[in-house]
Amino acid sequence: MRNKYQSFLFIILCVGLMLSLTGCNHVLLMQPKGVIAASEKNLILLSTLLMLLVVIPVIILTLVFAYKYRATNTNARYDPDWHHNKYLEIIWWAIPCVIIAILGTATWITSHTLDPFKPLDPKIKPITIQVIALDWKWLFIYPDQNIATVNFIEIPVNVPISFEITSDAPMNSFWIPQLGGQIYAMAGMQTRLHLMASTVGSYKGVSANFSGSGFSGMQFIAKATSAEEFKQWVTTVKQSPNLLNVDAYNKLAEPSEDNSVITYSPVENNLYNFEIMKYMMPNAQIQDSNSINMQM
Repeated sequence: MRNKYQSFLFIILCVGLMLSLTGCNHVLLMQPKGVIAASEKNLILLSTLLMLLVVIPVIILTLVFAYKYRATNTNARYDPDWHHNKYLEIIWWAIPCVIIAILGTATWITSHTLDPFKPLDPKIKPITIQVIALDWKWLFIYPDQNIATVNFIEIPVNVPISFEITSDAPMNSFWIPQLGGQIYAMAGMQTRLHLMASTVGSYKGVSANFSGSGFSGMQFIAKATSAEEFKQWVTTVKQSPNLLNVDAYNKLAEPSEDNSVITYSPVENNLYNFEIMKYMMPNAQIQDSNSINMQM
């Protein structure tokens, strides 16, 4: 009775696991639209294939041994004194060593080539986008264009994008799966991520780190367009009636869920730096934001 109960629980667990995986969209990962995501896909495939070289033979041999040496098979060879075979030892030690060497080499190379802080093309000036994770929305500031958006970014294809990322909320994770890997956003700290879209399209951006009740709605769209369309979009956003100053930012930073797209222009100078510095100098007054940022 106990064995039947355990088997039933095991089946329930397997079914539940399969149902939970139906919510995973493999298209986001396995159909990259950026140079970084394409390299990461190749690394995933290489690692998976190398591991399958071990996994598949082990599964097959497990089934073969279980069938051949079953209790009812009286024709199976019984050799209780057997303990060593140098050829078999060479095989099951050499193959894992080769696989580990290949994976180690690939990890070493990609750790440097896919470094999120590394510029993609030094010959092309990147577009800087400052990212602030809020409860529960994303604020994007374009310092060179003097505009800002909430839950939406537009970028030109084949142009490197330099993301400067921080948080004014609990630790979060910035991720556009079809363009590249995720990177954490933490209050009072700044990290960087360089991405570049290679195909025109709209790509889903998400928060990859649970950060509270509004986490599920903390999504945005990254739209890749031609250079001309990007310029037109910037011109349109500059006509926005919304000014992003410290007061507007403090109101925006208040917790809210399922936020719609908002555009701002102009943006107060050094707003992004002040947001970081307020955690390093918590006693500073809002009126001193410009003087604080001049010290950075």
